[in-house]
Amino acid sequence: MKRSPKDTETSVRRITRRGMVLGSLQLGMMGVLGWRMRQMQVEQADEFRLLAEENRINMRLIAPARGLIFDRGGIPVAENTQNYRIVIVREDAGDVDAVIDRLRQLIYLDPDELERSLREMNRRSAFVPVTLTDQRSWEDIATVAVNAPALPGIIPDVGLTRHYPLGPDFSHIVGYVGPVSDYDLSRIEDKDPLLQIPKFQIGKTGVENKYERELRGKAGNKRIEVNAAGRVMRELSRDNGVPGANLQLTVDTNLQNFVEARLSLEESAAAVIMSPQSGDLLAIGSAPTFDPNKFVRGISVPDYKALTENIYRPLANKSVQGAYPPGSTFKMMVTLAALDAGVMGPEDTEYCPGFSKVGDRRFHCWKRGGHGYVNLEKSLQQSCDVYYYELAQKVGIDKIAETARRFGFGERFDIPMSAVTSGIMPDKAWKRERYDAEWRIGDSLNASIGQGYVLASPLQLAVMTARLASGTSVMPRLIKSVDGVETPIEGDTPLGFNENHLRMVRRGMYAVTNTRRGTGYSVRIDADNQRIAGKSGTSQVRNITVAERARGVTSNADLPWERRDHALFVAYAPYENPTHAAAVVVEHGGGGSSVAGPLARDILLYAMHGGIPPLDAYPSSQRARIRAQFAKLELRESAAQPGRDRA
Repeated sequence: MKRSPKDTETSVRRITRRGMVLGSLQLGMMGVLGWRMRQMQVEQADEFRLLAEENRINMRLIAPARGLIFDRGGIPVAENTQNYRIVIVREDAGDVDAVIDRLRQLIYLDPDELERSLREMNRRSAFVPVTLTDQRSWEDIATVAVNAPALPGIIPDVGLTRHYPLGPDFSHIVGYVGPVSDYDLSRIEDKDPLLQIPKFQIGKTGVENKYERELRGKAGNKRIEVNAAGRVMRELSRDNGVPGANLQLTVDTNLQNFVEARLSLEESAAAVIMSPQSGDLLAIGSAPTFDPNKFVRGISVPDYKALTENIYRPLANKSVQGAYPPGSTFKMMVTLAALDAGVMGPEDTEYCPGFSKVGDRRFHCWKRGGHGYVNLEKSLQQSCDVYYYELAQKVGIDKIAETARRFGFGERFDIPMSAVTSGIMPDKAWKRERYDAEWRIGDSLNASIGQGYVLASPLQLAVMTARLASGTSVMPRLIKSVDGVETPIEGDTPLGFNENHLRMVRRGMYAVTNTRRGTGYSVRIDADNQRIAGKSGTSQVRNITVAERARGVTSNADLPWERRDHALFVAYAPYENPTHAAAVVVEHGGGGSSVAGPLARDILLYAMHGGIPPLDAYPSSQRARIRAQFAKLELRESAAQPGRDRA
């Protein structure tokens, strides 16, 4: 049937509308596709480029070089050495067990070390590199590199590890580093990503620990291209980060070596020597000592057990951690307190019959027959206990404590060493707070001779001696500079005591070592321009019963080591112009003058001469013994040679 023109026209209009709608839809779809293509190719190009590159580019942290530590003369005491190691990235390795089996066919892997590494790997994210073994030879590294195609995820690497070239000499000062532990992570507030790197080393003790943030530096990173098997193809870019700050200590390595060697002739001892002017700590010794290098990679169980079970406590830094009754070295504090309070004069005397009686109790002098009439200088010269018993009752414990605190007793000095003790300087309020009890006269008498509740570290005794010598509130300083920036010297202001009173105490200390009746006369120095002023101390660690006194006090030689008296000696030199102050404690050593005194003299002479002192500095009767003693010392060659005074 033939269509009419009208129907044809209607059909054409309908087709045209449909075509226009369809064409519009097509054009709209093409527009959307074009817009989306533009958005992906132009606006989101960087994002998709990054997503694509993540399939072939890895970002890895680079641990910065740890800051170095030097002595006061620029000699390194903590440095970094190259460490060849083999690491594994679990996500790149695929079958970890199979890869490790192939690696073990090429190089030896310690089973215990491997087991620890596998445990570490399971605790970490799959993309974190884990060290399988370190301290490897270059031959091992080359073998692994040649066989890299068969070892996906295995990376031969070179890093830095800590090394202490002077070994035990600085172990108690510098401390040591070790791998980050879970305990470390739990107590460290900053969440530095470096700490997540397995076996990353951080400071555990000493300066290494206290200056951890400064020494650690800031992490770098590198971009590496890997193929589908995870093999590293090339390094695209590297940012080495910021290395840690370098520290310079105030300690002199030669003097430190001599101090440690000299202390080692005793069973357990500590010594501190410092400058009375600057407060610089020139040597800090504690014996016995240990090798910190054993802790860097993780000390073995037998080695650690040997250290912890040693009764002489080699891991403890006795110079700053040890708190001992100061014994008669405390008598200068009582003297100054009495002079400052005006309760006695230099020529006022007390009679010593060998004891003081308080109520029905006797407080004995070390000299059983007594010293007779004693004035200030004689009381220090001969260390008469009764003189100080009487002073303590006149001046009172609160005034004594106030004076002693101005000389550093009871103060925890802010130096970067582990577990620095504040000791104890008691007074009436302290006893009420600590024991809920009132102070008694007997407590004052015990405190007056450095016994009872009074405790001090060798560091505090050295500070006391330096302040007596200088008359200033000098503060101990261990860090000389940080990255070349000098650390300020603190405490050069006067102590505020009458200078005449200080001179009286100094004269008494001079009499101790330079007059025939002085308790320290045997440790005198014959050279006029190097005379020392000192004070001995012998502190009891046990009670002596009435019955024992009646039959005669048991000598230290007849007692077990742990029940013998501590031996102490403090001194400064030269007397006229002090440049060094020293304090020595020999644990359970016996007599202060006979044991600790010679140690203090040797240390002071070495410091003043800058090397082994000449024999003519010693009394002629002692020179043969001194020569034999020095022959026993195990010194580094540089420390044994005479040299300039580095103080």
